[in-house]
Amino acid sequence: MEKIKKEIVETIKKYSTIIIHRHVNPDPDALGSQVGLQHFLKQSFPSKEIFAVGEEVDKLNFIGKMDVIPDKKYQGSLVIVCDTANLSRISDSRFCLGEKLIKIDHHHDYEPFGDLSWVDASYSSASEMLTDLCLEFPDDFAMNKETAKSFYTGILSDTGNFMNGNITPRTLKVVSRLRAYDFQPERIHNFLQVKSKNSSRLQKDILMSFKVTDKGVAYFIITEDLLKLYNIDRNEASNLINTLSTVRANKIWAFFIEYPANIRVRIRSRNTPIDSVARQFNGGGHPFASGASIYSWEEVDQVIQALDKVCP
Repeated sequence: MEKIKKEIVETIKKYSTIIIHRHVNPDPDALGSQVGLQHFLKQSFPSKEIFAVGEEVDKLNFIGKMDVIPDKKYQGSLVIVCDTANLSRISDSRFCLGEKLIKIDHHHDYEPFGDLSWVDASYSSASEMLTDLCLEFPDDFAMNKETAKSFYTGILSDTGNFMNGNITPRTLKVVSRLRAYDFQPERIHNFLQVKSKNSSRLQKDILMSFKVTDKGVAYFIITEDLLKLYNIDRNEASNLINTLSTVRANKIWAFFIEYPANIRVRIRSRNTPIDSVARQFNGGGHPFASGASIYSWEEVDQVIQALDKVCP
């Protein structure tokens, strides 16, 4: 791993234009790692052009906004993809137009890609990886308040407010270094945790109406009509996934959220690996936090049956 990290650092130094991607439907770690990387590269190399691209999520714009760039910017550029395990999930398909591609990810490497690939599932998040990289090469990289805010947001989210089992002593060491910067972490906690009135109403409905199998697989279906009823967008609704974790008997829990082109599945568990099931249904992720996609309501039963099979 030390060799690949050094290669990444040397490659970054060589390019005058760097374009940073991450996965579609970004969560705070996807955006935090992407925007944090952009900030510390701009701070470290003021003469370089550093861009972050992809779709935006209004609720997460406090992390940073995306750049809109023409195709010609990719000519002779270095492209870095953060927090993305699969090529099909990279936001903005122009990632392949650059001269060189680097993958930086903390998911298991089921689909290797890139000219350089740093993948390490021992990290809690891509944001932790990039913080560690920045701290490991202080002569090459400079951190600032905006970098620290972005990386802290990503780590906070992917560790479930430091409550998940993916925290290591390294995670806490990295966080302590980030907290040395004055970026008001309490505001980030508020941004991520505070819910709208409509979201709170839906949360109550979820607890009153969710279904659960005999094995302990809990699930809730969020249709287009339900979103309209509560006047809530899909991202805000999907962020309620861990509402089902508050019920002790639930071992695995899933949301099925209707989109125009498919049904997206968010899956979580207390201590049962569920990423293998996600991969069966066009997805992937972490052992205890994964996502998938299905294309009809008839497939819901198939997903539930597959989760039942892995549930102890």
